[in-house]
Order: sequence, then structure tokens, then C-alpha cells
Amino acid sequence: MIYNLGSINADYFYRLPRLPGPGETLAATEMSSGLGGKGANQSVAIARAGAEVCHIGAVGGDGRWLIEHLAEAGVDTRNIQFSTRPTAHAIVMIDGQGENQIVIFPGANFDQCPDTVAKVLSEGRPGDWLLLQNETSQQAEAAALAAGRDLNVVYSAAPFDADAVARLLPSLTLLIMNEVEAGQLAEVLGTQVLHLPVANVLVTKGARGADWHDTRLMQTLSVPAFPVAPVDTTGAGDTFTGYVVAGLSTGSSPQTALRRAAAAAAISVTRTGTADAIPTIAEVEAFLA
Repeated sequence: MIYNLGSINADYFYRLPRLPGPGETLAATEMSSGLGGKGANQSVAIARAGAEVCHIGAVGGDGRWLIEHLAEAGVDTRNIQFSTRPTAHAIVMIDGQGENQIVIFPGANFDQCPDTVAKVLSEGRPGDWLLLQNETSQQAEAAALAAGRDLNVVYSAAPFDADAVARLLPSLTLLIMNEVEAGQLAEVLGTQVLHLPVANVLVTKGARGADWHDTRLMQTLSVPAFPVAPVDTTGAGDTFTGYVVAGLSTGSSPQTALRRAAAAAAISVTRTGTADAIPTIAEVEAFLA
């Protein structure tokens, strides 16, 4: 089982001929909305990869449609609470090359119930997984609870905050960052990635693939990305993360999990949207074949 203490957002997409500069106003050519948030995206990716995932989160009174969307994707939504705060949302601007700029309002994501988190994780068994991102409250508390019950704890450290990462490091099994974030953390802590105090570090490099660093064996496994023509890169990293964690939780080797994740991310960037763009495991297997 994978438990995901994760954000849930309503995403609003605006397609533009190019991304605006400081002080500039541009007219959007298209607008759409859908389920998003790093946590929700990753839960959908896990479910579509064929693994069991229980989402722990919160929405406002206007967020029932987001819960329904998660449930339709195969996510266990019984532990999503209703908050008095507004549902979180994101404004996503996308240019003609598929690159994006995103503004997030955290809302109910920062109103997680400590009692709910503790109750759900008390049901976890050794070898289960907890996935976290930096878009909710109760991260450090949940990580410590899960580690204390011998769960594998994964931290998808975005939006990046070196202090938040440092607080969670003692509880982590796997730390996931992009290349820029890895460099920033190494600089803050004064050490190289292979010397970070966590068993495994996954560094994503966009179109150049990803590196899996085993800090116990001091070994690095590199997996290339699949070349595709991107339409919208929003959510590609979440797709990759969800597929990696799903693969590891079901016994796949890091190499196999990363290769499937790279294929899933490649498919996702050829589609518009975030959660709606995440492929099923059948689509991934067909792509790899």
C-alpha cells in the first residue's frame, strides 16, 4: 500500500503564444480546468500504474468534484477531509512550446488534520510506502510517524525548500529532486549528492533523463528520457514520480521502475492537462513495446 499525504488543487490552464514578461499583459487563446496538485497528480499516476494508493488530503467545500475525479482514477479517497479554507488552486500558463509558468494558492492543503494523518498511518505495515511533497502541512510529523512504523518514506521535494528537506532527511528512504534542486541542497548542506544522509536519491533531469543514486553502495544508475514532441510539460514530473513509487512498491528494480516512469512522462507531455494527461500502465507498456 502507498499512502500519499498530498496536495489537491483545481488547475486552471491558460494557453498563450508565449509566456509573459514582468509587467506584461497577454490574452490567452484557450482556457480549461481540471484536477491537479502535485499530490493528486502523483496519486493518479500511482493508481494508473496499477498500485494501491490511499490519498490523505483536504479540500474546501467547493472541492467535492476533485475527490470524485480522484476516485474515478482508482484512488482511495476515504481520508480526504473537508476544510473551512478554500480549495487550493493553480494558475497554469502554457506557451506554444509546451513550457509553463505556475502560480499556486495553497488553501486547504495547509489545513491537514493531525489526528487523521496519525490514524491512517497507524494502519500502515512495515514495507508500505508514504509519499510526501512540499505542498501540505504535517509533512515532518507524518514522515516521523511512518519511519517509526518501518514504512518506506519518499519525499518529492517540490516546491523546493532546503530547510524542509533537511528536517525530513532523517526519516527518508528516497529523496526525489530535479537537477537544480539537488545542486542547491548539496550547496546548503556542504556535501555531494552521493554523500547525503538518505539511502537513495533520485535526480530528474528533464529531457536528459534521471539519475538514481544509491548512497550506501556509492553507485549511480542513469536512465535516459524518451524523445517526444512536447505539447504541455505540466505534471510530467509528477507522472514520473508516481510511476517510480508504484513500481518500487510492487517489487520492481529501480532500473525497471525508472524506465516505465520515463515512458509514462513522455506520453504525458504529448497531451494537455495534468492528471488527465497521465497514461495507464497498458498505454505505457504499448509505448515501450
